[in-house]
Amino acid sequence: MKNAIVTGGSRGLGRALARALAERGWSLVIDARGAEALESARSELAGLTNVVALAGDVADAGHRRELLSALDGPLDLLVNNASLLGASPLPALADYPLDELERVFRVNVAAPLALIQLAIPVLSPGARIVNVSSDAAVEAYEGWGGYGASKAALDQLTNVLAAERSDLRVYAVDPGDMNTQMHQDAYPGEDISDRPPPEESVPGLVALVEGELSSGRYSARELALPALR
Repeated sequence: MKNAIVTGGSRGLGRALARALAERGWSLVIDARGAEALESARSELAGLTNVVALAGDVADAGHRRELLSALDGPLDLLVNNASLLGASPLPALADYPLDELERVFRVNVAAPLALIQLAIPVLSPGARIVNVSSDAAVEAYEGWGGYGASKAALDQLTNVLAAERSDLRVYAVDPGDMNTQMHQDAYPGEDISDRPPPEESVPGLVALVEGELSSGRYSARELALPALR
């Protein structure tokens, strides 16, 4: 049984991916800030596989150590999915509160790297690291400057780590627009029901996890197309 850590696994894309991995026989360690939603995910996944659910913030060093300590054996997959949107409603960069921007970078950039650093000694040969990015990392959308800048930084961390560690497969993946709580928080009061569910992005992520693609940046929706043909 292979071992995976999926951060932000209580809802949205993280939960959908954790469910897919569980159905494929992966043993899971998942986390989230909200204990109630995390327990709901743990209860669902426990019927499919071995799962440990730890409530906490990935920006907290003690919590990151707990995630690694919960593993039973080498780590085959680390998915850095937990993210922070930042200020909402989305402000222009000229008005962006800098203390909130620093918090976004702690969660979206520093925390994934810190977790990777902790995980490297226990990674199995050929292990996968998947950093969940966004199209906001490469496109200029009004209001998305803080979040997008953090994801652009995460993309570059992914690029450099891939260049430094040819023994690993290191991916940044854009899951595409999704109907998730984060997107609802970005547009409070608006109807986002026209956006696809996160489950539509999961086949592309599974292609990275189970395939032989080289390290790099990918679009989950584009990876999923061959499986849908």
